[in-house]
Amino acid sequence: MDKIVNKTILNNGIRILSKKIPHARSVSMGIWVNVGARDEAPSENGLSHFIEHMIFKGTKKRSALQIAKEFDSIGGNTNAFTTMENTCYHAKVMDTHLDTMVDILSDIFLCSAFESIEVEKERTVIVQEIAMTEDAPEEYIHTLSGHTYWGDNPLGQSILGSRENILSFETESIRNFFSRLYQPEHILISIAGNVEHDHFVNLVRQQFESIKASNGLPVRTTPTGRSKVAIYSRDLEQVHICIGTKGLSITDPGRYAFSLINTILGGNMSSRLFQEIRENRGLAYSVYSFISPHVDTGMFGIYEGVNPENDRETIDIILNEMLKLKEIPVDLTELQSAKEYTKGNLMLASESIDSQMVRLAQNEIHFGRYIPLQEVVDKIEKVKADNIIDTASTLFDNDQLAITLLGPVSDKKLYEDIVTAHS
Repeated sequence: MDKIVNKTILNNGIRILSKKIPHARSVSMGIWVNVGARDEAPSENGLSHFIEHMIFKGTKKRSALQIAKEFDSIGGNTNAFTTMENTCYHAKVMDTHLDTMVDILSDIFLCSAFESIEVEKERTVIVQEIAMTEDAPEEYIHTLSGHTYWGDNPLGQSILGSRENILSFETESIRNFFSRLYQPEHILISIAGNVEHDHFVNLVRQQFESIKASNGLPVRTTPTGRSKVAIYSRDLEQVHICIGTKGLSITDPGRYAFSLINTILGGNMSSRLFQEIRENRGLAYSVYSFISPHVDTGMFGIYEGVNPENDRETIDIILNEMLKLKEIPVDLTELQSAKEYTKGNLMLASESIDSQMVRLAQNEIHFGRYIPLQEVVDKIEKVKADNIIDTASTLFDNDQLAITLLGPVSDKKLYEDIVTAHS
């Protein structure tokens, strides 16, 4: 383990990790819970995100306003996010305010009141958040695409939940979900910056060792992606399109080649799709590929927004470019460029204290150890052109090819015929 990274496991199983960065004047702390939208039953969908909001709405000794004022008074910032598999409550302050930050974050995480009046107010806020997402088609298409590809598996649910669920949740159901799933073995605390590990552990030990384990943790089922065309007709200027196919899990050994495939195909401005669809043909303003990995599976996706008369042409181009990666070795210059781009992003991100905190936690959650950046860089450098072909051939399989369209479209068969033509 890197000498500046330390780990302590409390008696109840909660893990505490720190990375000391002596030159930093700040500290970034995250309380991570290995629980997200995929751990919710259909009737519970949206509860993880609802709890994320409610955590900041008051404790037994602090109101929501007091929480905000106390963070503002030390020049800090705090927030939270929910994913399919994790929820994180985080804050960043100057190193001189470490003790205060720990006190506030510990209080809101362990002693949130979940009062009915606050639940009612936040219910309205979340319904507005859902509406805001649906009003942004370039964002909403990703939620729809997840359902097209994963179907009724929890991975196909919206992280925000449905309006019906949000309007039905009561204070008691929120508290029960929190107490049932926020268990010690699912909790990890990470911090990066100018911090001494032993001092930090002493700050959090007393509060967090009080959490007792109980039964009721959900079992995650691994889904298989579907081959399907889904159309959501809407009166828009553009057709928003997401193409989904097989991906890899977060820990799959092929993830380095997979990351380079993403960069080569649609990960930056010199990528094949950006150059062909936007620069050479002028068919779209926005086109990119992305990786959506999970602990046991994953999806590879491509997004584009185009005029309705160009949608089938651009889908053809995308599928053809995917086919090329399966059949034609990547030029060594292009491969090396993708490696340098990927390494550059990693190194630039490492200069952020927040990114260091996130990476520290994610390494522990997924690999059970800290992975030095140099180890990642070495793995990237070892990827060969043959690895690109092998990985693309495994993943770009039309047996799991889902196409989701949002906009002024209606004839599903036209798009099903495109998929058949590329089979």
